[in-house]
Amino acid sequence: MSDVSEAAAGGRRRSGGGAARRAERTAPRIEAAPFIRRRVPNYEILDEEGLALIEANADLLLEEIGVRFSENPEALERWKAAGADVRGDRVHLPRGLARSLCRTAPPSFVQVARNPERNVEIGGKNLVLAPVYGPPFVRDLEKGRRYATIADFRELVKLGYMSKWVHHSGGTLCEPTDVAVNKRHLDMLHAHMTLSDKPFMGSVTAPERAADSVEMCRLLFGADRVGPECFMTSLINVNSPLVFDATMMGALEVYAAAGQATIVSPFIVGGAMAPVSVAGTLTQVLAEAMTGIAYSQLINPGCPVIFGAFVTSIDMNSGAPTFGTPEASKILWGAGQLARRLGLPFRSGGGLCGSKLPDAQAAYETANTLQAALLGGVNFMLHACGWLEGGLVTSFEKFVMDADQLGVLHSLAEGIDLSENGQALDAIREVGPGGHYLGCAHTQANFKTAFWRTEVLDYRPYEAWAEAGEPDSVTLANRRLRKILAEYEKPGLDPAIADALADYVARRKASEPDAFA
Repeated sequence: MSDVSEAAAGGRRRSGGGAARRAERTAPRIEAAPFIRRRVPNYEILDEEGLALIEANADLLLEEIGVRFSENPEALERWKAAGADVRGDRVHLPRGLARSLCRTAPPSFVQVARNPERNVEIGGKNLVLAPVYGPPFVRDLEKGRRYATIADFRELVKLGYMSKWVHHSGGTLCEPTDVAVNKRHLDMLHAHMTLSDKPFMGSVTAPERAADSVEMCRLLFGADRVGPECFMTSLINVNSPLVFDATMMGALEVYAAAGQATIVSPFIVGGAMAPVSVAGTLTQVLAEAMTGIAYSQLINPGCPVIFGAFVTSIDMNSGAPTFGTPEASKILWGAGQLARRLGLPFRSGGGLCGSKLPDAQAAYETANTLQAALLGGVNFMLHACGWLEGGLVTSFEKFVMDADQLGVLHSLAEGIDLSENGQALDAIREVGPGGHYLGCAHTQANFKTAFWRTEVLDYRPYEAWAEAGEPDSVTLANRRLRKILAEYEKPGLDPAIADALADYVARRKASEPDAFA
C-alpha cells in the first residue's frame, strides 16, 4: 500500500467501547501552546528622522531606478493601468503609488487550521513560529548528512506537530529529492494536511503548483470557504536586487486571487544582493517589499499579505553567508519598524546559523537571531527550528533543540507578572529574614509553572550525568527526537476527505511524466 493510500485508510480505522477509552487515557498527550501574544515592547532602532529618510529613498529608488517584472506581460499591463511608467519590462512607480496600494492589505489576519484550536492570528503584537524551509539535505546522528527524502519530510511534519512551542507546520521542511520535482509538492502538501492539524504553507515553485495547493485546500476545508477564509500563508521570494520573476509572481497571483496569504520577502545577502550598509539595505528591502505587496493588491484588493525580510551578510573572505551578526539584527529591527509604519504584519528571523553541525557556533548564531526577532516585532517567524549550514541542511537534532528553546521566547514575551500572585508579598511575609522559600505556600502553589523547563538540556549534577554516559546536547536531542516520533499519533481526519485528498494526489501524479529539473 502506498503512503498516500495508507494515510487514507488510516482515516477510516475505528475502534470502539472500552478499548478506545483506555487508549485515549493512556495515549501520549500532545501539548500545543497558542501563538505568542507579546506583552513586551518592540525594540525601535530608528528615530522618526531615520525612518522618513529611508522611506524617501525607497520612493526615489522605485521612481528613478524601477523594478523588473520579467517574462510577465500581464503584470506589466496591470502596472500600466495602475499609473506606473513601464519601459520594457522595467516598472517605474511614481512616488507614493506603491504605498497607497499597500493600504488595502489587512493589518492582521487569521490563518485557519483544520483543528480550530490551532488557528493563528498573524499581525499586531502576535508571533507565530514556523519550522525551517527549503533545505535539499537533512542530517541526523545516525545517518549523517544526506539528500532529503519524502520519508524524512514526513518525519519532520510529525516533529512539528508534536512540538509544543511550534505553532505552524510550515512548508518545504526539506526538499524530498526522491520524488519528481513536478510532483513532490503534492506529497508534501498531503503530509501537512494528513499528518498534522496545524496551519501550513502552499507550494510556490510554479503557478500550477500553487493552483494544486488551492485545490487541495478546497478538498480539505470546503470549496466555499477558500477565499472568504485564509488557509495558507506561502512564501514569495523577491529575486533581489529589484527583480520579480514570473515563477514567484505567478504563484502570488494564484494565491492572491484565491484570497490566500503570501509573504513578500526580499531575499538578500548583504554585499551580494544589496549594499553593504544597513541603511542602503533597508532602502532596498522597503522598495522591494512594498512593490510585491502593492502588486498583490492589484490582483485582489484586501487579500492578506506579510511584509517579509530575509537578510544576512556575507563573509568577504569566503563569499559565504553569515548569520547571527549585529548587522543582520539592525536590519531586522529597522525592517520591522518600516513594516509597522505600513500597517502590515512582518516576517523575519528564525533559528539561522552557518554552522555545519548543531554545535556551539550554531547555538550562538541561532540565539542571536531568535532574540533579535522577538525584540524586533516579528509576527511570522519562518525557520524557527531545524535550520543548519546556511539553510542547506535540515537537522533533526537541531529541530528538537530549537523547538525546545522556542519555549524561552514564549516566556520572555509574557513580560513580568505584576498581579498579586506575581508580587509574592505573602511569601516574603511568611518566610521573613533568614528563612527559605522552598516550603512556603506561594512556592508550593507555583513551583510547577514558575520557571520555564527544558525537555532537552541536562541540568543534572556531574555524577548523575557521568553515570548516564556523559551525553552531549546532540545525543540528548537525538534521544528526545526518537521519543517524540515513537509517541506520534496521527490526528483524526474525516475518511471522505482523506479519500478525496489521496485520490487527487494520485490523479495529478498520473497525469504527467516525472520531471527532475
